[in-house]
Amino acid sequence: MGKNRRIIILTGGFSEEAEVSKTTSNEVASALESRKYEIKLIDPSNYKTYSEMIKAIREFNPFIVFNGLHGAEGEDGRIQSLLSLEKIPFTGSAYRASAISMDKYISGVLVKYIGISIPMRYLLYKDYVIDSDMIIKKIGFPMVVKPNDSGSSVGISIIAKADELKQATSKAFKYSDKVLLEQFIKGRELTVAILGEKALPVVEIKPKNGWYDYANKYTKGHTIYEVPAKLTEQESSKIQRQAQEIFKLFGCKAYARVDFRYDGKDFYFLEVNTLPGMTALSLTPMAAKETGLSFGELLEKIIEFSQTK
Repeated sequence: MGKNRRIIILTGGFSEEAEVSKTTSNEVASALESRKYEIKLIDPSNYKTYSEMIKAIREFNPFIVFNGLHGAEGEDGRIQSLLSLEKIPFTGSAYRASAISMDKYISGVLVKYIGISIPMRYLLYKDYVIDSDMIIKKIGFPMVVKPNDSGSSVGISIIAKADELKQATSKAFKYSDKVLLEQFIKGRELTVAILGEKALPVVEIKPKNGWYDYANKYTKGHTIYEVPAKLTEQESSKIQRQAQEIFKLFGCKAYARVDFRYDGKDFYFLEVNTLPGMTALSLTPMAAKETGLSFGELLEKIIEFSQTK
């Protein structure tokens, strides 16, 4: 085949987002195969040890590993550390940026430090006594209760009453040892994907019912997406600039997606996704398409930017 066009795609994994990862990876595989790449899908959960997985990667001899994992292990820096130590090139951010981005509390602390707004929040640890009165006084209602290091809206609740707090925290603790309680910012849900160092058009997320939970995120027809979002030129420039600043601050590479809430006055940072979804309903391909990039071209750009120093 001449130049090595072999790519391994990591899929599935051990997190609660394994099924989303498989959907992402299958669509990535189809698009890259149509562009004449030789693809092999590898699921870390199919191996007894990571050493066995590394052996399988080396036997296929790819020029890069496309990281299609989501959630813990795949997105929090651990896989990135392993591949880096083994000197195997991979797509996306390195271990440090991945770990920072996955920790919602730490990432918010850093973003606040550079002057970007974040919601009022409080971090709970497992087995600590919860002072409900103090938390409610600090944050108020509605309140978002979510695992500190999970994605795909898994384990998240939006509550409006004190008697809902215990059940919501118990639900979130199923997915993490730390739970973030956060002020719900009324307004618009916006996201900015970064490709290379460039901010793509802003996407507005408008669920037809409720909020952008797992069902609305992954069920066709449940959510309306506006690309580009109906913002003034000044508003668009501001949120794109903030997303770029956060991307650079965390040390992200190649691509990522930065999520915000907008109350009409301030943009409030929520989180960075260093491995955003790559399905038919995913936001990053949607934003890229608005700039004229097809899905296959987007993937090749991600691969290209991941290989630069």
